[in-house]
Amino acid sequence: MSNHKPVVIGVAGGSGSGKTSVTQSIYQRFSDKSILVIEQDYYYKDQSHVPLEERLNTNYDHPLAFDNELLVYHMQELQHQRPILKPVYDYKLHTRSDQVIHVDPKEVIILEGILILEDPRLRELMDIKVFVDTDADVRIIRRLMRDINERGRTIDSVIDQYINVVRPMHLQFIEPTKRYADIIIPEGGQNRVAIDLMATKIQTILNRKESN
Repeated sequence: MSNHKPVVIGVAGGSGSGKTSVTQSIYQRFSDKSILVIEQDYYYKDQSHVPLEERLNTNYDHPLAFDNELLVYHMQELQHQRPILKPVYDYKLHTRSDQVIHVDPKEVIILEGILILEDPRLRELMDIKVFVDTDADVRIIRRLMRDINERGRTIDSVIDQYINVVRPMHLQFIEPTKRYADIIIPEGGQNRVAIDLMATKIQTILNRKESN
């Protein structure tokens, strides 16, 4: 492991925007290098002190749902070449699991999540800030398919959640963070040109750091 700080890329965007596709596409370009993905979803707050009935009403699209204190600390530790114990979230119990994942620092860190650009402390840690911008109709269709096929939910429950929680939270908190992005990628993982440019930029930064 070299002594220079890792390259940190933030990948933000609404639910169903294609953030994960973009992240995985970049990750695969550097499979022969040292690259790590940190998902903001792992950093939802511990709610073990809250009754289960109340946990069921958790708004996972609100900035206050995330333990950004811990996320910032972990990102700083990784930047200083120190390993972390990444938390695991239990979506069935709506609280943090007892499990943790040992994560070693790497040359490139992709920080992915709906609200990673909302917190100035996280933005400060990023070398490149990306916002994946996808039309609302595409995002709702992707969310419908995912929640029905992978999470066993009904169409009515997904649409109800989208109208009452996901859409208003997107408009209030997620969409405004687009202004902090260095790069806006329309249509997510389908945008091969943007992903090629991203990979080239990351490689340039890595080469510059290695030569210093």
